[in-house]
Amino acid sequence: MIDSNPHPSGRLRSSMTTGTCAAMISLFLLSDVMTEAEESKPNIIFILCDNLGYGDIGCFGSTLHKTPNVDQMAREGLKLTSFYSASGVCTPSRAALMTGCYPPRVGLHLTDPDGAVLRPVSPNGLHPDEVTIAEVLKRAGYSTACIGKWHLGDQPAFLPTRQGFDQYFGIPYSDDMTPREGQPWPDLPLMRQDSVIEAPVDRDLLTKRYTEDSIRFIHENKDRPFFLYLPHAMPGSTATPYASDEFRGKSSNGKWGDSVEEIDWSTGRILSALKQLDLESNTIIVWTSDNGAPRRNPVQGSNRPLSGWGYSTMEGGMRVPCVVRWKGVIPADSVSDEITTMMDWFPTFASLAGVSLESNPAIDGKDISSLLKQPDETKSPHDIFLYYFRDQLQAIRDRRWKLHLAREDRQVNLKGGTQPVKARLFDLNQNLAEDDDLADIHPEIVERLTSLAKRSVEELGDNGVTGRGQRAAGRVESPTPRTLK
Repeated sequence: MIDSNPHPSGRLRSSMTTGTCAAMISLFLLSDVMTEAEESKPNIIFILCDNLGYGDIGCFGSTLHKTPNVDQMAREGLKLTSFYSASGVCTPSRAALMTGCYPPRVGLHLTDPDGAVLRPVSPNGLHPDEVTIAEVLKRAGYSTACIGKWHLGDQPAFLPTRQGFDQYFGIPYSDDMTPREGQPWPDLPLMRQDSVIEAPVDRDLLTKRYTEDSIRFIHENKDRPFFLYLPHAMPGSTATPYASDEFRGKSSNGKWGDSVEEIDWSTGRILSALKQLDLESNTIIVWTSDNGAPRRNPVQGSNRPLSGWGYSTMEGGMRVPCVVRWKGVIPADSVSDEITTMMDWFPTFASLAGVSLESNPAIDGKDISSLLKQPDETKSPHDIFLYYFRDQLQAIRDRRWKLHLAREDRQVNLKGGTQPVKARLFDLNQNLAEDDDLADIHPEIVERLTSLAKRSVEELGDNGVTGRGQRAAGRVESPTPRTLK
């Protein structure tokens, strides 16, 4: 069900170099194999919001936020309504996107001393020997850029330019990771390539500046295939999300809404650039979020009609909105409720670029290109989905049922606290709110899903026990802060 191929022990070192990366890639990637239909490799744009919830955009039910450009994408493309981010928090979700793996497989589900997400000046990051989707596409002839929030390690060995991206412009971690009492963190840095160019960065201007840089990149690469990864810093992790003056105070939902509507404006600018350059029919655009909206008082983001909040394994923590547009290829105004995941973009983009992954290290994602092109006729390649939080497998689902696993010992929460929980079973076809527990009525389903979970944790670990398929995160000695020179 889940393959294993951990890093050889000689690669699990504490001081990183990138010397083995090229060798790893040469073993990992076979020569490009392209069908006639794929000879024109599509441009790929991946827009990732930060902490934006399932119900935060119009085409997914929001009545508070005006998002005409994302809504237009949905009318012209596909909504994935059972799309999962692979984690309820930032770093693990982004690791899943970059590597095609469940976060525990690549060691970025829980790191010491960081916890669930990487902190500034952390010794940890995405292992340089992991092959990223940017490296795959770069080998296939793509220009690659990461413009936005990285959050996979701020040390030089872990930065985007060492992970397959030709260009990097953005902040290396979350917008709330700024100097504070008890935390000797540096001013929030804005980076260009490997250097800090501004600190502290004006967070109100991040969305606008990311947009301008993205459009520049598109224009510069209009005549060759490109991969643009645009991970926005907003709505973000602070209680007072940021937006430029043009959007401040303009929404019906305070600062959260202001930031969401500016991201929609940004999306519109990118769509306009593609139209202007006649690139619409040769560009696939994915628009989604890294995890659900977090609990705030007063409420800001929305995960409706799902249960729960970000930073959890409830549906609202890990099921996120996803819109995909590729004019002339993906049917307009289509919807799929099949299980799809953040990990699937790795093999899907490789397939669209004509790259074979036959000798790859183990990944968990599946190629969903057929589902994108024929959503009404294609079933999910996933029989199950695993809900990990930190180092615990807390829930599992199949095509209909979701089981929150019994934890008589402990279930970890966001703050590291624990509490015993009993098994709870929900029919996701009928009960997205997860408030009608059917575990006592269907013990046979509880038993079946529990058995599948046990097989999965043998591979990916659970509760402090290492699975046979887990690989280590990268780690350096004596990390240094990213500061303005």
